[in-house]
Amino acid sequence: MRVCVIGAGLSGLAMGRALKERGISFVCLEKAPDVGGIWRQPGAGERGPGYQSLHLNTAKQLTGYVDFPMPSSYPLYPRHSQVAAYMRSFAEWAGLLDHVELRTEVLSVRQDGDGAWTVVSRGADGAQRSRRFEQVVVTSGHNSEPALPDPLPAGADSYAGTILHSLDYRDGADFAGRRVVVVGLGASAVDIAADLSRHAERTLLSVRRGLHIVPKQIFGMSLDEIAEAPWWNAMPFAERRQWVEQALLVARGRLSDYGLPEPDHPILSSATTLSDEILSRIRHGAVTPKPAIASFEGDRVVFTDGSSETADAVVYCTGFHMTFPFLPAGCPVGADGSVELYRRVVPADRPGLYFVGLVRPAGAFTRLAEAQAEWVARLVDGAAVLPAAEEMREEISTYLAGVVERYGRSRAASIHVDVGPYLAEFRESLPV
Repeated sequence: MRVCVIGAGLSGLAMGRALKERGISFVCLEKAPDVGGIWRQPGAGERGPGYQSLHLNTAKQLTGYVDFPMPSSYPLYPRHSQVAAYMRSFAEWAGLLDHVELRTEVLSVRQDGDGAWTVVSRGADGAQRSRRFEQVVVTSGHNSEPALPDPLPAGADSYAGTILHSLDYRDGADFAGRRVVVVGLGASAVDIAADLSRHAERTLLSVRRGLHIVPKQIFGMSLDEIAEAPWWNAMPFAERRQWVEQALLVARGRLSDYGLPEPDHPILSSATTLSDEILSRIRHGAVTPKPAIASFEGDRVVFTDGSSETADAVVYCTGFHMTFPFLPAGCPVGADGSVELYRRVVPADRPGLYFVGLVRPAGAFTRLAEAQAEWVARLVDGAAVLPAAEEMREEISTYLAGVVERYGRSRAASIHVDVGPYLAEFRESLPV
């Protein structure tokens, strides 16, 4: 078989559709019991980021696949179960299910001397299988290995409550009547804090560093629609930043007015947190902001301002490690933690290996995954050609230098892209 696709989430299904449309033989290996990726609610005994209150942060018309829109009956921001059902419907419509092997975990991917790739996987019965492919496309994302502070604050080992990661969080109802500290200010942190605040006796939000919190809509427009609008992309970057700063001042005022730390960086120079709820929950007294955790003492959590609170549980919403344990060391994450991929897709020194969906856009994700997938399919069948390895390395270096200039040396920054400019990179490689 020519191509192995790893993962049957949004990106994997986009990749499968692109390969099928071009008549390229492939198999998609998925370790979960069904397609859908992070949107599929994990079953009993499974770990996964799909908590019950999870909804889209991007508008359905831009998050659905181009040729298969989400149902008109869906709300603008569907819940996870609706997205999962939609993705399975897409897989059925596109004729992809016969190509997907469920409950199949990829253990290793190694390139052979002749340039082919050997993929070792383990099926539901525990048996291992080794297969050779001409090309491998990794579409599994990176939300699998939880990142916790290392080390945890002093006293964590003897803390009388429960410490968990957002990966293990399911439903706020599980914490009814309890006192809970949520750590972080990213998307999962604010979602989980808002969810908990409807069930828990007390919900605290521990924030070490300020981030920009942005509503899902500004002036009645979904942010991802703005990100793709011609007028937005025609603006110089400085004007875009000023426009957002002024809009946020009108929409929500200063974050310090809510008891949250002001960001130490300008808007659009780091990931933003989209939320229509968290600031309202703070204003209603349902969520109480606190500084970083300094230590644990028995059943109490001590914060860096010297205050302390009794807490039954602490939920760390501190993201994930960018790891791909089935791949050779250093691929695609370099020694400094940066993802090193030509056009955010191709490792310069590993012909026949591709990554689809390993980007973090300032806007909707699906159009990017579809463009990447179509380009990769054209590379596989020879309709598109990669430049020389040295040219790819130069592009990677230039891109990462731009990332450092705009975002600093944050590890996660190396996968940030702006939707409009990034899509424009593929136009010359894709058919009209």
